[in-house]
Parts: sequence; structure tokens; C-alpha cells
Amino acid sequence: MEWNPQTLQFLSECFLHTLSPAPEPRRHAESSLDEASNRPNYGLAVLRLVAESSIDEQIRQAAAVNFKNHLRGRWSPSPSDDGGAPAVTPILDPEKEQIKSLIVPLMLSATPKIQSQLSEALAVIGKHDFPKSWPALLPELVSNLQKASQASDYTSINGILGTANSIFKKFRFQYKTNDLLLDLKYCLDNFAAPLLEIFLKTASLIDAAASSGGNAATLRPLFESQRLCCRIFFSLNFQELPEFFEDHMKEWMTEFRKYLTTSYPALEGSGNDGVAVVDELRAAVCENINLYMEKNEEEFQGYLNEFALAVWTLLGNVSQSSSRDQLAITAIKFLTTVSTSVHHTLFASEGVVPQICQCIVIPNVRLRDDDEELFEMNYIEFIRRDMEGSDLDTRRRIACELLKGIATHYGDVVRSIVSAQIQNLLSSFAANPTENWKDKDCAIYLVVSLATKKAGTSYVSTDLVDVQSFFESVIVPELQSPDVNGFPMLKAGALKFFTMFRSQISKQVALKFFPDLVRFLASESNVVHSYAASCIEKLLLVKDEVSRPRYTAGDINPIFPMLMNNLFSALKLPESEENQYVMKCIMRVLGVADISAEVARVCIEGLAFILGEVCKNPKNPIFNHYLFESVAILVKRASERDPSLVSVFEASLFPRLEIILSNDVTEFFPYTFQLLAQLVELNRPPIPPIYMQIFEILLSPDSWKRAPNVPALVRLLQAFLQKAPNEINQGDRLTKVLGIFDTLIQSSSTSEQGFYVLNTVIESLEYNVIQPYISHVWAALFRELQRRRTVKLIKSLLIFMSLFLIKHGPSNLVETMNLVQPNIFNVILSQFWIPNLKLITGSIELKLTAVASTRLICESPVLLDPAAAESWGKMVDSIVTLLSRPEQDRAEEEPDMPDITENVGYTATFVRLYNAGKKEEDPLKDIRDPREFFVASISRLSALSPGRYPKVINETVDPTNQAALLQLCNSYNLTIV
Repeated sequence: MEWNPQTLQFLSECFLHTLSPAPEPRRHAESSLDEASNRPNYGLAVLRLVAESSIDEQIRQAAAVNFKNHLRGRWSPSPSDDGGAPAVTPILDPEKEQIKSLIVPLMLSATPKIQSQLSEALAVIGKHDFPKSWPALLPELVSNLQKASQASDYTSINGILGTANSIFKKFRFQYKTNDLLLDLKYCLDNFAAPLLEIFLKTASLIDAAASSGGNAATLRPLFESQRLCCRIFFSLNFQELPEFFEDHMKEWMTEFRKYLTTSYPALEGSGNDGVAVVDELRAAVCENINLYMEKNEEEFQGYLNEFALAVWTLLGNVSQSSSRDQLAITAIKFLTTVSTSVHHTLFASEGVVPQICQCIVIPNVRLRDDDEELFEMNYIEFIRRDMEGSDLDTRRRIACELLKGIATHYGDVVRSIVSAQIQNLLSSFAANPTENWKDKDCAIYLVVSLATKKAGTSYVSTDLVDVQSFFESVIVPELQSPDVNGFPMLKAGALKFFTMFRSQISKQVALKFFPDLVRFLASESNVVHSYAASCIEKLLLVKDEVSRPRYTAGDINPIFPMLMNNLFSALKLPESEENQYVMKCIMRVLGVADISAEVARVCIEGLAFILGEVCKNPKNPIFNHYLFESVAILVKRASERDPSLVSVFEASLFPRLEIILSNDVTEFFPYTFQLLAQLVELNRPPIPPIYMQIFEILLSPDSWKRAPNVPALVRLLQAFLQKAPNEINQGDRLTKVLGIFDTLIQSSSTSEQGFYVLNTVIESLEYNVIQPYISHVWAALFRELQRRRTVKLIKSLLIFMSLFLIKHGPSNLVETMNLVQPNIFNVILSQFWIPNLKLITGSIELKLTAVASTRLICESPVLLDPAAAESWGKMVDSIVTLLSRPEQDRAEEEPDMPDITENVGYTATFVRLYNAGKKEEDPLKDIRDPREFFVASISRLSALSPGRYPKVINETVDPTNQAALLQLCNSYNLTIV
């Protein structure tokens, strides 16, 4: 794209129209820009537009955003799914060099909003090119920083520091490697001294302005500068303590302490914004001293006492306002780190722990107006924080973490004080329940948050209270409250306690309150009915000591009709139309309860209606997943009990599944194909004609173009092959099926799926049906083997050859392979089968390949020929390795290309439906033990030629495997003669 007045006008008009409220010009402009972005020098042209001061600020800002996003996608684009060229046109090197030469000066001269976008764009380039491919960047930043410092130009200073902060962030998140440490050393050598210089200069300006009563406008950019210096300090010190920072620790720590202990009335008195500027700097300081406490404890210990006192004092003065949360959280984190370190004796003095509890923990654990507002206005976020543990950065949670930290060394003291506090809170509530309900909430929260979870289990315990008596005296009154809508936050706390301690509350006690849990599903509070659903769902997962479910169908049958009614009714309550906790509960209940035909009809109608609604605008992937799982478990369990219900399910589901396919609701395609596969498998041949119409869609190449659909389509194709083999043999259908197999095996991300298709063809169709095609199949497999010899491909090939041999005999296997290329079987045997047999994993796969390999050496003339004695012996050696050594000792996995199931994003994901899963079939049900089969077969073979095979085994089998073979023979009282 050439830079000229026409280009300037074209881009200006496009960016102007992208801001239009009218959709048509906006879409047209976006389409034009998208097309132009594929032309060389597009990024450079957009950057030059941003630099044109004569152009309207809004247009330049839109251009800056577009430029940043253009770099994100094209500076170093990822390869395509099959490992080929990137899906987008990458920016070429000459254009990159011009962009790098222009961006720094342009960023420094830009207005704040544009500067922010260009700083992010620069960070995108830096992520890939800095420092190795952009050695000029840091010297340029340092030079500009020194010039701006001399002029006290804090707009430019903060722009440069913001950019440096962005490019240095990588030192926080990447693993320590030699390359990373070399990059870090380069940055330290060039930037550590200028950073300290600007930090100290700004500190002196702040001191001067503060002492002379400087105004907020003067102080604000100075504090922002110090905050950025602190974030850069954090990045440069994250991996290890650099020598420069150790040598200058006193200068840094002196200023850090000053910001924690000094008040700045000019800023803090100018409203919340001013307080926020100072608090952000203090929070950054707390993060830095916490980092030193965690990683450089020995070097930092001389400063510890004064910082502990400073932070303690600061916390005493931090209000409960949500605008000060970040400061409170980082300050409490620092004290928590100290409490678990060797310097925990700071907390040992008499009265310290009670004071922490009274002055820091309880005030921060108590409900605030903000919590109540979140509870009422955004129940999803409230639950995410409260129930799902994403509240690590909330005051409530971090205050409890501080108590846990102190309890590491002073457990008895903490337990005693907190237990007393809990009793005080409960007494306060008892004195005036209406006014003091928050005290009871605080008590419940303390018990739940300070509980300890047994690793790897859902078992939770606490030393603060006796769980059973606390449950009966504190929780039960809330559960039995006749008003499900009164004091909803207390109800939620009680339900959370029940859920958390579900394993410790006996079945006899818990069952009494199942009807109350069902009642709470009708609560108007989204949090309360979500917690009630979650509690029921989690209770149904509890297992007893012998790993049997504690609650069975008999336990929920008495409440089942009302339970299902209230669950479906909850999904009609405002803002809970797509409540994932309710839908997950429906799924769990349908997996446990006895489902009569009448209930199945009601449930499928309810679920199908919801499915029809979410098809219009899928927006909650978790809810939708549980919805499809609920349908799948209902279809599975009800049809097993009453096969006649399959037609009922088809009548309800087909119209909705048809909408999904015809309206191109791509998010639901993988689920739809899995449900269709389940329904196909539940039908008895001949399957209804409507399914064969779906089969024709399945054979269309267009259906297979979307990678996330592939596993689900394969699953559906396998169902058709198994249930309608005669129909598949009509016309050119089988040709198309094998064409799908051929396409799938050509991509590393789908080759395994291709083998699933091929294996099902071999399992389901008669030999005379597949015989005309088998040469083409072998040719395709040999082509792929020549192209890439990955572990996954070789293992898949071995399993396929084994299945072919089991189904159609060793002779057909050898002959059909050699028809494609003379003597190819022996090449495959020696180069792939024998050396890689040991890599097979999985019980069914192990049995299949072991039995097939055994039949090969005992039945195939190729291996029974005395001239093939060495190959025969090596195959025996491989079979013994496979059967006698643990999986981890013999199978070495190679790192594979990311599977399509690892793709991120709603529309680009295949998610397997657990309840619609394909039942893994064992093609060798009549052979119980592959080891016995192997030894018995060799024993019978050796009896036909006594003395021949022991000699071969002695000469070709590894001594360790000879001993293992002897042990196998002894286990089954068999001999090789």
C-alpha cells in the first residue's frame, strides 16, 4: 500500500465510518480495512495516518487501535492447524524495520489516548523482537527518558516508563532459562541505573511539592511515574535479586517506606481519584516488599521490622471503601508472607494476634454494602468469588488467608481467639437477629473460609467448631426458615456451609433437609436457588468409605417430582434462564433417579424447549454443555429401561437439532452429532429413513471443513457403520466414507480420527464388501508412513493391522499388503511392527495387538518359514515386552501437535459429551487373558516341531525377556518344547 494523498483519504474515511452508529457503513468500512490489511505496508500506512496531526483525533485514535490489533495478528502469526503457512498474511521484514524506526518518537509525541495504544503496539513488537531483533529500542528509550527528565516532561517520561513496563513484564511470567537471563542482564545493564535515577529525581520533586503545598495536578503525574518505576522494579527483580538492586537497596527501600508512612493531603484530599493515585503507588510498593520477603528474605531482613510496622499502621487507616481494596489486599498479603516465614516471631508478642483479629480480620470479613450490591445485581460474579474460589483478591478471603498464615506457627492461639470471636458474633446475632444478621454471616464465613480441605478429595474439616453441632444450632434454623426469600445472604451462607461440609454431615441428618433444599430452589434470589441446586448436586456426588454413592435413587425418589418441577421452574426466574448451577443439578439428578416413562416425557419436553431457546443466541457455554449432557443422560438411562422411548426422544429432539443444522448454529454442531450418534446406536436395524437423510449430510465434504466438528462427525459415522452396514454398501456411500478416512489421515491433528473410521469399517463390514477398496486403503497408509513417521501414526497403524488380522486372518493381511507393493509386509513387520509393539497402551489395544501378533507368529507361513526365524524370535521378544512390562517402562510418548480439543474459544472447540460417549467395544471378548493366549499358542506350536523354537528363543530373545517368558509359562503350567 503506497503512502499518498489517496491512501490517506481512503483510510481516514474508513476509520471515520467504523465509528458510525449505523451498521451498514460500519460493516462496509470494516470489510474494506480487512481487505486492505492483506496488502504490503498496510500497517506502515496506518501508522503514518496516526502521525498526521491535521486528521481528527477520533479518527487517529481508531487507527491506533486498528494498528495495534493488526500487529497482534500479523507481526508473528501462528502457523495453520496442519502446520503449514499462517492463515493471515504476515508483515514483511522491510515494513517491520520502518515501523520500528517510527513508533517510539511518534508514541512520545502523541496525545495520551493514542500514546496508550501505541505503547501497547510497541509491547506487541517487543514480545517477539526485543531485545535480539530490536537492539536499538532500549538505547532509544533510555536516551529519550534522559531528555524528558532534563525537561521534567512527565507526559513523555510516563509514556517511556509505561512502554518499558510492558516490555519487561515477560520477566515475571516466563520460566527461568539461560536465554531469558541473558535478556534480563541486557535490560539491567542498560536500564537499572536510569530507572533509579528517574525514581530518585521524582521522589525529590514529590517531597518538594508536598512540603510547599503543591496541588493535585502537579503531584498526579509524579505519583504515576513512581508507580511505573515500582512495576518495572517488580519485573526486573522477579527472577532473582540483581547485583545493582542489592547495591542500591537502601535508596529504594527508603523511598518505599516513605510512601507507606507519609500522607499527601493535596492528593488524598482531592476526592477518590486522588486517593486512588496514592493507593496504587502504595499497593505497588507492597507488591515489591512482598516479592523481596518471598525471594530475598535474607537481604531484606534488615528492613523487615520497619516495613511490618508501616504496613500494620497503614492497614489501620485504610477505610472499607471498595476503591481502597487493592491497597488493603496487597498490604495484608505482605503480612501473610511474613507470618509464614522464619520471621513469624513478629506475631508472637502478647496481644498481637487478638489485635490482628479485631482490627484487620473481622473488619475485612464483615459484609459491606458492595458485597450486598454484588449479591443482588450480579449473582454470577458473586458466586464465582464466593463459592468457586476466585475471591483470592478480595478483602474477605485475604483476611482469612492472613489468619491461616499466622496459624501455621500459632495454631492454638488463632483457634482460641477465632472460636471466641465466632461465639461473640453468634451471641450478637441472637440478641437482635434482624439488626445483627451480618454478625451471623461473618461467623459462618469464618468457619467456612478457615476450613482445611484434604488433598485430592472433597473432604473438608475444621478445628474451630464441632461441625455437627454447629450445623444443627446455626445452619438448620436458616434451612428450616419458612420464608425462602428472607435474609437471602444468610440463607446463601447456610447453604454454602451445608455444601462444604457435606461429607461430614451424616446421611440420616442430611436427608431430613432434602425437602428444604428443594424449597430453596423457588427462592427469588439467584444466589440462593443457585446454591440450593449446587448443594443437591454436590450431595449426590458424595461417596462412602467403600467408594459407593452415599445417596441413591431410593433417597431422592420421594422428592423427585417436586425436585424436577422446582429445577425447571428456577430456569424461568429472572436472570436464571441460563443458570449453569441449576442445569448441572438437573444433569446430576437425572443420572441418579429412577426415571419412569412419564417423567422421561416431561423432562425431554422441558429440555427440548430450553434447547430451542438457547439455539437463538448461544451465550453461556457451561450452561449449554450441561444442557446437552442432561439430554444425553436422560436418553441413555430412560431408553435402557424402556426402548420404546427412543421414538419419543426423536420426536422432541429432531425439530431442535434440525434448527441447529439448518440455521448454522455452529457452536452446537459437535453436540448435535454426538446426540444423533447416541440415537442411531439406540435404534434397532433397519434404522428409520430420516437417519439416512442425515447420513447423506454426513458424507458431504463441507460438513468436515470445520475442525471442531470432526471428532463428533467421526462418532456419528461410526454409529452408522455399526447400525446400518447394509445401507452403507449401497451406491457410492462406502467410497465416500473411505474418502473421508483418506482426508482425515493427511492432517496430524485428525489422523487418529481417520483411523477410528477405518477401524469401524473393518469391524462392521464383511470382507467381500471391503475387498475392492483395501488396496487403496493400504496405499493411503503407506503414503502417510513415508510422509511422517510419528509415534501416534505408527501406533494407529499397528492397531489397524491387528484388527484386520483378527477379523480377516493373517493370510488376507499379508496378501493384500503385498499386492500394493511386493514384499512390503516384511518391510512393515521389521521396521514398524516389531520395534514399536511395545509402545501400545490401553487394555483393549494391548489385548488386540498381543493376540494379533501371536496369531501372526503361529499361523502365518511368512513367519513360520525357517528362513524367517530371526523375525519370529524378535516378534516373540516384542510380545513378551508388551505383556510383561508396565506401561510406563516401555511406552515413550512423543509430544504431538496440539489436538483440536485443545483449541480455545466457544466456536472453535469440540467438547465430548460424557453421557453420550461411545461404549468401547472389545473385538476379542472370547479371549479373557492375552498372556495365557500367547503362552498356550507358542506351546502348541512348539509341540509340532520339538526343539526348534527353544533354540530360536535362546538366540534372538533378550535374556530378561527369556526369564519373563519362562515365568509366564510357569504361571499357566505350560512349556515350550
